[in-house]
Order: sequence, then structure tokens, then C-alpha cells
Amino acid sequence: MDNMTLTLKLWRQKNANSKGAFETHTLAGVSEHMSFLEMLDVLNEQIINEGKEPFAFEHDCREGICGTCSLMINGYAHGPQQGTTTCQLHMRHFNDGDTVTIEPWRSQAFPVVKDLVVNRDAFDRIIQAGGYVSINTGQAQDGNAIAIEKEQAAGAFDAATCIGCGACVAACPNASAMLFTAAKVSHLAQLPQGEVEAAKRAQKMVAQHDQEGFGRCSNITACEAECPKGISVAHIARLNREYISASLGSETQVN
Repeated sequence: MDNMTLTLKLWRQKNANSKGAFETHTLAGVSEHMSFLEMLDVLNEQIINEGKEPFAFEHDCREGICGTCSLMINGYAHGPQQGTTTCQLHMRHFNDGDTVTIEPWRSQAFPVVKDLVVNRDAFDRIIQAGGYVSINTGQAQDGNAIAIEKEQAAGAFDAATCIGCGACVAACPNASAMLFTAAKVSHLAQLPQGEVEAAKRAQKMVAQHDQEGFGRCSNITACEAECPKGISVAHIARLNREYISASLGSETQVN
């Protein structure tokens, strides 16, 4: 494929309190071998050469691990390629002459910092509410000291692959973060090390989820479809079981 020319419609917004709008740019010479973020780098270089301010967007590892490259691309969280973060999305999935619309995550709980960057501190507060285990932090135990069934360990690992990118929130019509919260609860709920705080964890993390302003889950499963790590909504079912069990067995209400 020869180099492409694309029409790019990007969201421009000064801060959370400012009114944003789309800004259109034409970018020529886009190679199919570029990643999506590399394409944005080239665009920003072009904009800087024009004497204008470049677009702000987040990135870090560019290896699909950190979860910071959170962009809504043509209406899809992380773009049209399933199981892929924005940084792993390559331009060969687009065609010459395409119009590509690029937006930040849309959620009250993720206020816009600038342009395509949103504040996802709400996720950190959910984890702080109960995403930990009380264990001796001294010398690490031998890996085989606690026997765990392979299926159980695999289920916990599947949940632990969540990178906290927020695609589940962006994809959900209710802007729910239940898949994220469920993944954090589920990977600890399936391991013996996580049993100490199991009941309180489910209650506190769900309470914090609601306090942050995320919507309720209505089982549309768009979160699973857009999750770059393919985390299953089955973890939401496990979270519901953990939460109901904790609520029925608790005499105190979590504030």
C-alpha cells in the first residue's frame, strides 16, 4: 500500500471547564507501518511547524501494557481492531482518503484535562477503597507454598490482566466501570491471599464506584467487546455474588 492521506477530526478542549469542539486536519504521507500514536506524532509535528499548538494525548509504554493510550477512534474505544490498545493499532487498518474521528473518553467520572487527555483518578480511588490484601510484606514465600488449583489461578490471572485503561467505561452507554471494578475484585476473590478482606473489599469498591459517578451495569456487554485484554463479563457476575454475599452476611453498613 502506498502512503495514505487522511482527514483527521480531533477533539480540542482547553480544560474540563471549557467548551470543546472538533478541529479538522489533513495529513499526507501516512505509512501503513505507522502505529496510530506514531501517526499522531507526525500530525503534531506538522501542526507545530505551522506555528500552532499540538494536540495533547496520553501515552507511555506503547506496548499495550500501561493503558494510558485511551482514545475513542471512529466511535470505538481504542479503535476498530478488537483486543488492541490504541498504541498497538496500526494504520494498515485504515484506507487512503478515510476520515478518522478521534475523541477522549466520554464520562462524567473522567473529566477532560486537555484535548484527548482525561483524568482517570477515579479508578485509583476505587482500588484504594479495597484493592489490596493484608499479608506479611517481608521475604516472599516460595511460589509453591500455597497450593492453588490451576483453574482457579488461571481465572484470577485473567482478571488481573486489566490495565485500567477505561475502555469499558467509554464503551458502556451507562458509563459504568463495573468491568474494571469486577476485575479488581475478582482476581483477589479467587486467591486464598485475598480472603481476609473479601467481604469488605466488594462492598467498599462498589460503594466507591457509585460515589465516583459511574453508571450502573445493565448487561449490554459492550465493555467486554471493547476491552483490549478481553476480560469477560463473567467477572461482573462474580462481583455481584461477592457483593450480595457480603451484604447478607454483614451487620454494618459501609459508608
